[in-house]
Amino acid sequence: MLKTRVITALILAPIAIGCIFFLPPMGFAIFTGFIIAMGAWEWANMAGLTNRTARIVYALLTALVLFLLLHTTAVTVLVLSVVWWVVGLLLVRAYPEGSALWRPVAVRALMGALVLVPAWVGLNHLRSSHFQLANVDNNLLLLLYVFCVVWIADIGAYFAGRAFGKSKLAPRVSPGKSWAGVWGGLAAVTGLSLLVSLLIGCNGQETLLLLLLSLVTGAVSVVGDLLESMLKRFRGIKDSSQLLPGHGGIMDRIDSLTAAIPVFALGMTWLGWLHVSPIA
Repeated sequence: MLKTRVITALILAPIAIGCIFFLPPMGFAIFTGFIIAMGAWEWANMAGLTNRTARIVYALLTALVLFLLLHTTAVTVLVLSVVWWVVGLLLVRAYPEGSALWRPVAVRALMGALVLVPAWVGLNHLRSSHFQLANVDNNLLLLLYVFCVVWIADIGAYFAGRAFGKSKLAPRVSPGKSWAGVWGGLAAVTGLSLLVSLLIGCNGQETLLLLLLSLVTGAVSVVGDLLESMLKRFRGIKDSSQLLPGHGGIMDRIDSLTAAIPVFALGMTWLGWLHVSPIA
């Protein structure tokens, strides 16, 4: 299993890095749209659409929505996403008693749209809009930063959870996660944020605001992970698919990012560091 995971990562990592950091904005929009459409194909199964044709149709409809959102501004979608993730947190907290609210397949399908579409919008908003913070105006570094926030939060949570994880975070949804893991992840995000602020020459106010936004982003990434875990537990499946040998599915890799990216993109915009422009 470990060998398979390593081989898959060695193949996919250069492709992903190359496409994310070297494609022009429209190419980036197409590439990320393809990833989101594949995630939609997986979500269809979690929603209860087990027929292959139905899953393909759901993925194509998701891709159509993304196409219709090209050349539009992103803020309305991002605000809707923040509202959705507050609802998502409440759904996770209410599981399993509250599952009757989203048991119908149509509701779970709509949940997928609320997870996936804003993630794509947020990604492309970060990529295409004018960015300026302290001495940095490179959108690719901005993308790298939000990815690192999520990855560092996950790494910090893993080690803190292993060392101190006695109090469970959401045992009925994801028994392995603990409150110690959450605090450990947020501590790691704090270190990352302060280091980056120092390196790029932020003043005191910018440092504080970037830290607060990073902590909110790291916290909401946990909700993204828990929401997907809840859907998989409800369906009785371990992985969203087997598209990535040794890693499960695409959703298993991007679940935290789907929550973190739109929240981070909206926060950067509200703080005035990212100026609104068309998605692509």
